[in-house]
Amino acid sequence: MSRIKEILQNRKTYLTFNIDCIDPAFAPGTGTPVCGGLSSAHALQTLRALRGINVIGMDVVEVSPPYDSAEITALLGATIAYDLIALYAARHKMGETV
Repeated sequence: MSRIKEILQNRKTYLTFNIDCIDPAFAPGTGTPVCGGLSSAHALQTLRALRGINVIGMDVVEVSPPYDSAEITALLGATIAYDLIALYAARHKMGETV
């Protein structure tokens, strides 16, 4: 992650998180499950390591509730969205222009 931050430096960055990179044991509710994908803990750890980058926008894609009766994918998607917003907030102050 330090190498990614080194490359990005202060560049404006849009982050998109595709939930289907998560192993279906942690996120079954996606259109394209990937066995052997990331654990939810590893995904969150990776995102949190990006603290300090110049995030200007973000999204979470591929959450499909009909494929997940336990709703754990939606919970993970919401947690990831929250963490993305926290990355933005960690860098930008209210009322400050990007």
